[in-house]
Amino acid sequence: MTRIWKIARSTVYHWRTSNEEGEPRARRGPKGPCTDAELAERAREILEASPFHGEGHRKIWARLRHKGVRTSRRRILRVLGEHGLLAPQRTGNAHGPKAHDGTITTDRPDEMWGTDQTSTVTVEEGEAQVFVNVDHCTGECLGIHASKSGNRFEALEPVRQAVKEVFGSIEKGIAAEVALRHDHGSNYMSHDFQTEVDWLGITSSPSFVREPEGNGVAERFIRTLKENLLWVRTFNTIRELLEALYEFRRTYNEQWLMEKHGYKTPSQVRREFAQEKAA
Repeated sequence: MTRIWKIARSTVYHWRTSNEEGEPRARRGPKGPCTDAELAERAREILEASPFHGEGHRKIWARLRHKGVRTSRRRILRVLGEHGLLAPQRTGNAHGPKAHDGTITTDRPDEMWGTDQTSTVTVEEGEAQVFVNVDHCTGECLGIHASKSGNRFEALEPVRQAVKEVFGSIEKGIAAEVALRHDHGSNYMSHDFQTEVDWLGITSSPSFVREPEGNGVAERFIRTLKENLLWVRTFNTIRELLEALYEFRRTYNEQWLMEKHGYKTPSQVRREFAQEKAA
């Protein structure tokens, strides 16, 4: 019969398994905690309440679980896509062989920090330089700074903040177990920067040439900083920018979810490592 009608057998089976309205039957099994429309509405509420921009479907899935709504990540991805709630993605192609094929993250805090620089513009004082220092294990922002100049002394400020935050004071050799990942910028490769880092006991670890992924932890934090603060707010002065940076650092450390740590915040991860070390 299908040969006479010149249609595939699968088409006949599809018609036979359709309901009276001609729509395919719903997927068998548990229906989940709510309908797709309700799930999309709850996801939209989470996106509106979140202090961050650009959170993807995995973090929406995690925040829903924190609120007691348990469903699969594949369903969240589908529902967010159908309702236009997915985070925008950048596209690109891999190019050339990699200079390294290992991971840049660490298993414990304070084994490696990443520091980097970006810039923004203030209304009254023009361009301002922003410096950060991020832990490669917890993802925690340990230091953040802004200034008119981007010289080597300003670049050292977030590193000093990190040393004081973690070790309690600034002393010779106090951070002897830490390596510092940075790029090949003149301020980071300068004699003064390298001398003070060495005095603190920190091992300098320049990233691979033409491989920005080597400093990817700090780079990823800067992307989050831009999407959630620098690109969405206007600052009149550098002092106003500094206050906003300090507030963002607190919010990020206490509320940003780290997928690799089971959707815990950077501060949660550090506290758990501290408790484990104390035990």
